[in-house]
Amino acid sequence: MNGEARMLAPLVPTRGYFPDFLTPAEGLLGMGEALAALRETPVGRLHAELSRLVPAAGRPLPAWIRAMADGETRALGRLAGILQRYHDAAVAPHWHRVRSRIEADRAARGRALLDGGADRLLASLPPMMRWRPPVLEADYPVDRDLHLGGRGLLLLPSYFCRRTPVTFHNPDLTPVLVYPVEHPAPRLAPPVPADRSLGRLVGQTRSAILHGIGVGCTTSELARRVDVSLASASQHATVLRDAGLLSTLRQGNAVLHTLTPLGAALLRGAHADGAAVFER
Repeated sequence: MNGEARMLAPLVPTRGYFPDFLTPAEGLLGMGEALAALRETPVGRLHAELSRLVPAAGRPLPAWIRAMADGETRALGRLAGILQRYHDAAVAPHWHRVRSRIEADRAARGRALLDGGADRLLASLPPMMRWRPPVLEADYPVDRDLHLGGRGLLLLPSYFCRRTPVTFHNPDLTPVLVYPVEHPAPRLAPPVPADRSLGRLVGQTRSAILHGIGVGCTTSELARRVDVSLASASQHATVLRDAGLLSTLRQGNAVLHTLTPLGAALLRGAHADGAAVFER
C-alpha cells in the first residue's frame, strides 16, 4: 500500500491546487458512489483539471497521470482502485472515530441554526472563519473571492482538513466549503483502558444519560433531563466519553454532547431486544 499511496502524492500535494474531480458530490452518499462518479469523469474535465497540476521539483507528472489527462480509461480505473485500497487500509479502520467527530460538529451547527438562524450558524464556525455580514471570511492559502450569486453554500465538516478550509477551484461548481472539525486536545493522563471503562459503565443513571442525549445537549440540559446534579451529569458523561459512547464538542463556555456511532448502535440494540442495556 505504501508504494500506491506515494503514487497519489502528485495528485494531492501538501499545499496548493488539487483537481476538483477527486471530490465528487456523490461522496456524500458513500465511497462506492464517489468512485463510480470518479470513473465517469468526462475526458475534457480530466484534461483541464490535471493540466493545472504543478509537477514537484520541476519533474514531469508520472506517465499514468498524463495518460489519464489524455482520457485513458484504464488509468482512471487504476486511480479508483488505488483510492479504494487506501480508504480500506487508512480510513475504514478508524471510521467510527472520524464519524463521531463529524456528527458532533453537525449537531453543534444544527443547534446554532435552530437557536439563531443562519447568522448564528455562520458565527458558530471554527475561528479560522469569521462571519462579517454579508461576507464569510476564511483563512485560505491564496487570496480569492467566491461569489454565491444567489446559490446556497454547502458546509462540510472534515476530520482530515487541517488549519484552513478548502473549496472547489472551479467557481461554476456547487459552492462548497470544507472546514476542519475540532480535534480533542492531547490527554495529559493515560486513557482509561476500554475494559475498565466498560466495567464501570453499569447502572440505570448512565443508561438514562445515553437515552437523554438525543440529538445533542449540553451538560446542564443533560442534568435536567435525567434529574441529576450538574456534577453527576458531568462525571457520567466523562465515563461514557472514555468508553467511546459519546463525543464532546466545546461551544463557547458550554460543551455539547452527542452519541458516537458505537453509542447509537448500543441504544439501537437495546431497543431491538426490548430490554434494558445495563444492569443495576
